[in-house]
Amino acid sequence: MKIIDSITLGATIRARRKELGYTQSDLAEFTGFSISFISDLERGKKTAEIGKALQLIQLLAMDIKIEKRGSDE
Repeated sequence: MKIIDSITLGATIRARRKELGYTQSDLAEFTGFSISFISDLERGKKTAEIGKALQLIQLLAMDIKIEKRGSDE
């Protein structure tokens, strides 16, 4: 999936969380992140901490791949 903004990233994280059957509360308990952070991230808050976001993405068994535009890799 192509992530073009914080809204798309948040929606992707929310969809994966729901796919795995976790609530925001479950993730907060497991990660130590606040429910408000998880909620803000899922709603696409532009000021969400990138380090925490990347950690949460990894915990949800997702990867981020960055490539040059027009790249076929």
